[in-house]
Amino acid sequence: MKSQFSKFLIQILSIFIFCCSTILNSQSNGNNDFWKDVQFGGGISLGFGNQSFNLGVSPSGIYQVNSDFATGLSLNFNYSKFGDDKLLAYGPSFINFYNPLPYLQLSGEFEQWRINIDQNFNSISIEDNYWYSALFFGIGYTQQNFTIGIRYDVLFDETRSLYADPWIPFVRFYF
Repeated sequence: MKSQFSKFLIQILSIFIFCCSTILNSQSNGNNDFWKDVQFGGGISLGFGNQSFNLGVSPSGIYQVNSDFATGLSLNFNYSKFGDDKLLAYGPSFINFYNPLPYLQLSGEFEQWRINIDQNFNSISIEDNYWYSALFFGIGYTQQNFTIGIRYDVLFDETRSLYADPWIPFVRFYF
């Protein structure tokens, strides 16, 4: 457990240093108005079913390094209840977008989730708490601040993943 946490901290620190160096590099090239190149957005999901409920929230901010490349951070939160079973997941996400063409967006996203599961089987409560990493590569069609596409989790583990499938469609808005 301790080595997993150390590995997680090294990953977070490496990505943070990369993001900071990219931002500092763009500022040293004469771009002194940092906030004019920052966009905010995110996602929200809400689901209801027969004895089930799901709520997901993920606000994010990106820094537009140049007309083709953006990098940023997101905070993710997900709560699900299926009968007596509950899932709570939260964590940061590091995002990078590259637009080789004005209408085409390639993305790389690293998500680090803390997952807490509480399941009940025949009046026996079972808890499972663990860290899970997801690394997505995606492609999407973009029009101004709106992008729709699909992404693939290259680290997908069907027994531990928060997601049911490694292929996940997405919609993004940034303002």
